[in-house]
Amino acid sequence: MSRVLVDTHVFLFLVDDIERVPRSFHRAIDEATERYLSAASAWEMVIKVSLGKLRLPESAEKYIPSRTSELLMRSLPITQRHAVRAGTLPLLHRDPFDRMLVAQSLEEDLLLLTLDPRVLRYGVRAPEIAERRAKRSRRR
Repeated sequence: MSRVLVDTHVFLFLVDDIERVPRSFHRAIDEATERYLSAASAWEMVIKVSLGKLRLPESAEKYIPSRTSELLMRSLPITQRHAVRAGTLPLLHRDPFDRMLVAQSLEEDLLLLTLDPRVLRYGVRAPEIAERRAKRSRRR
């Protein structure tokens, strides 16, 4: 049984820029029995929209649930257990949304689909993204 949690940027790429999503992530999503988007990711997107850092083709209230549904994902709520775990993580990463995703991934034993190498320093389960790194090094 494979269960995945999709990081905010990967969710946005899946919807609008699929080329940026590594093949290993596609495989993980295809093989997953459960796919989640955290409430923290929805919160992060709404905040970024309000700050002008993210543009969506429709209101966040419509966009997030409709795209989540299209991708056959479920919302993962934030629990007290998640909040406590996020608050006790070492300060390897200061982004509170990413720290929450790490906490949820660890607490729920979810494979975390992220391209952020700082998040991976927490020892979360994540698919290999070697093909992504190889493409970058060929461009240099």
